[in-house]
This record gives sequence, C-alpha cells and structure tokens, in this order.
Amino acid sequence: MSSSFLSTPDAGWRLTLYPEAGEAGWSFQSSLRAPRRYVPPGFARDPARSHAEAARRARSKIRRYAAANRLDRFGTLTYRGAGCHDPAQARADVAEFFRGLRGALEDKPLPYVWVPEWHESGHGLHLHFAVNTFVRHRLIEDVWGRGFVSIKRITGQRHGAPKVEGARIAARYLSKYVAKTFDSEDLGGRHRYEVAQGFQPRAVRFTATSDDEALERSIDLMGGALPARFWSSAETEDWQGPPARWVQWT
Repeated sequence: MSSSFLSTPDAGWRLTLYPEAGEAGWSFQSSLRAPRRYVPPGFARDPARSHAEAARRARSKIRRYAAANRLDRFGTLTYRGAGCHDPAQARADVAEFFRGLRGALEDKPLPYVWVPEWHESGHGLHLHFAVNTFVRHRLIEDVWGRGFVSIKRITGQRHGAPKVEGARIAARYLSKYVAKTFDSEDLGGRHRYEVAQGFQPRAVRFTATSDDEALERSIDLMGGALPARFWSSAETEDWQGPPARWVQWT
C-alpha cells in the first residue's frame, strides 16, 4: 500500500440530512484516503477549482439557511448620494440596520441573510437581504435611513406553493450576488455574506452501507415523503470526486 494513503475501516456512505431545509446529500467514503495537509490561504494547488468550490459551498449554505427559515421576503438597501464604497462601513451599517429592525419588531426572532453587491453604475455597494416575516416598507426605510429601499414577497411558481419554494427562489437571487463577490477583489472573507446567528439549519448525520440504504433512511426520517428532486454525480460527465447523491423535498 502506498504511504501516501491512510487505510481506515470506516468505508461507506456518509449522509447529511437537513430536515427543516428539506434536503439531503451523501457521498461514498473509501477506506483509502490521502492524509490531509495544511495549505496556507492563497496557495491552493488549483486556485480556480478552489475558488469555484468555495462559491458552491457558500451558495449551498445560503440555500439551506433560507429554506430552513422560510426567508421568502427579498429586499435591497441602497445609499443615497455618491453611495458607499467601503465594505467595512457597509457591513457596520447593515449590522446596525438589523439591530434596529429587531428592536422595531419588539425583538421577535428575525433570521436573515444579506449579501453585498457592487453596483454596475459605479454607485458603490447595494445590500440585498431576505427575511421571513412581513415588514412594512416605511419601517424598513425609517430604520435604514441611508437611501432607497425595496422589499417584496417571493412566491412559488405553483398556485398555493408552500412558503419554502419562495424561500428557495429568494436564495437563488442571493446566491447570484454571492457568486459575484467571489469575482471581486474588493470583497472577501466574511464580507461575502452574513446570516443571523442562532438559526442555522439542523443537520442529521448518519452512515449507510449502500446508496439505496442512504436514500431509504433519509425518506424514513422525512416521514416517508418521497423527494421531489434528485441529482447524482453519475449524471455529471466530468465529475472528479467520489460518487455522490443529492435530493430535495418540497
């Protein structure tokens, strides 16, 4: 056996289910694995692939957080005048905004996600966000106090669609802006997006001996409901990782 790999007795399928977000993913873990080596930030062997993977993880986290908390109201905060061109200042301003909004809502639970975006006109940063509760436009405008605001409820594409569908659509909007931040040298680290603490989706992790068993157990844990969407790495021609599967419930 090559000394560049570690032999472990725990081969099998590793699954993570997010019940409130309505999705699960699992992949096969071999008994032979390369040992992890520390790689300093900025020194990835394949920077482009590392960049794409980081963006994918960010989009996944936003999707699950938005779905689990039913964030189906999408808003935008802008600055008047010449705008704001300082990411640190924008982050401080939006933190103050959400503190003020919670206070105005009598400290009711307020999960949220916000993402910055550089405006194409050169006006500086706009801040996009999603929440799960009705908030009057005038209240948002008063609490923000720095410029124009907008807010709208996102509904699913089907008549009478559950609230989670609107939340997933809002998450797609936010994910688009997050993807743009990974192409910007002026935004990095924690400035890419922010979520309210204390509302992270619950994760249920377990192992299975086969792909079919992983699917069956996830269905059982979701009360017997069948997923509405399926994805398999076998469908991706240039897939480079271990076999993987992802499913989503409506």
